[in-house]
Amino acid sequence: MGGKEMFNLARVPSILMLGMVYVAYVLIGGVIFWELEGELGKKDPTPLRYQKQSLFMRYSCLNQEGLEEVAKFVQDASKAGLSLKTNSTSDGFWKFTSSAVFAATVVTTIGYGNMSPSSTAGQIFCVFFALFGIPLNVVVLNRVGKYMLAIGRNISDFIESKTGGKGYTHYFVHLFFYICGVVLFFIMPMAVFKERENWTYSQAMYYCFITLSTIGFGDFVADSNPDINYPDWYSVLMASWIFFGLAWLALLINHGIENLERFNAFMKKGCFGKKTQEESASTDADNNPDTQVEDEDQTKKPPLPQ
Repeated sequence: MGGKEMFNLARVPSILMLGMVYVAYVLIGGVIFWELEGELGKKDPTPLRYQKQSLFMRYSCLNQEGLEEVAKFVQDASKAGLSLKTNSTSDGFWKFTSSAVFAATVVTTIGYGNMSPSSTAGQIFCVFFALFGIPLNVVVLNRVGKYMLAIGRNISDFIESKTGGKGYTHYFVHLFFYICGVVLFFIMPMAVFKERENWTYSQAMYYCFITLSTIGFGDFVADSNPDINYPDWYSVLMASWIFFGLAWLALLINHGIENLERFNAFMKKGCFGKKTQEESASTDADNNPDTQVEDEDQTKKPPLPQ
C-alpha cells in the first residue's frame, strides 16, 4: 500500500468537519443541560436540613447512625422489590420474567441499575454473559435493521415499477416506516405505561426514548414498582418491545448512515471536484478485475525470442 492510499488528504477535511460537528453538538448539549438543571445545584439546602432536624425531633430514638441505617434499608428494599407500604413482596425482582427482562437490558447495554446480581456467582456469570451477548446483540440488531431497510427498498422499487413514478417514492416509503415505528414503539407504549405505571405522558415518552436509545438512566423503570401487581404478560411485552424497538432504531441508524455517506460523497464532489473524480477513476481502475488481468498478462508474458 503506497503513501497515497494510506494518507488520502481528500478525506481529512470531511473527518475534521465531522469531528467539529460532534464536539460542538456535545458542548451545546452540555450548556443546555447546565442551564436547565444547574439551578437544582444552586438551591438552598437549608429546608432539607430543617426537615432532617424535624425527623430527629419527632422520632427522638433516631440519631444520625439510625438515619443512615434507614436510608440503607430503603435502598436495599428497593433493589429487592420490597414494598414499604405493605411490608411484603409479591415475587420479588428475580422471578423468571423479570430475570429475562434483566438479561435483555444487559445484552442491549441499557443497564437501568434498579436491579443487579448480588451473589458472586451471579456477578461472574453476568460478566461472561455480557461479554458474548453484547456482540451478538449488535450483530442481530444490525442484520435486522438492514433487512428492514432492504424491505423498504423492495417496496419502493415495486411501487415505482407498477406506477412508473420515480424520484421520491423511496422517501415516502421510509417515511411510512418511520411513522409506523413511532406509533408502535412510542405512542402505544406511552399509553400502556401511563395506565400500568401511573406515569404522565411526558414521563412515559421520556422513558421510551431513554430505553430504546440504550441510555438507561434508571430514574424511571417499568415493571419494577413493588406496590403494583404486574401480570406475567407485562414482562414478556416489555422484552418484545425492547427488542423490536431497538431493531427499528437500528433501521433508523442504518438509514441515517446511508444519508450521511451520500452527503459526504456530495461534499467531496463539490469541494474537490475534478481531483476527487480523477482519484475515484484511478481507484476504480485499480480495482477493476479486467485491468488487473491485463496487467498480470503483461507481467507474465515472456519476452519474444530475438
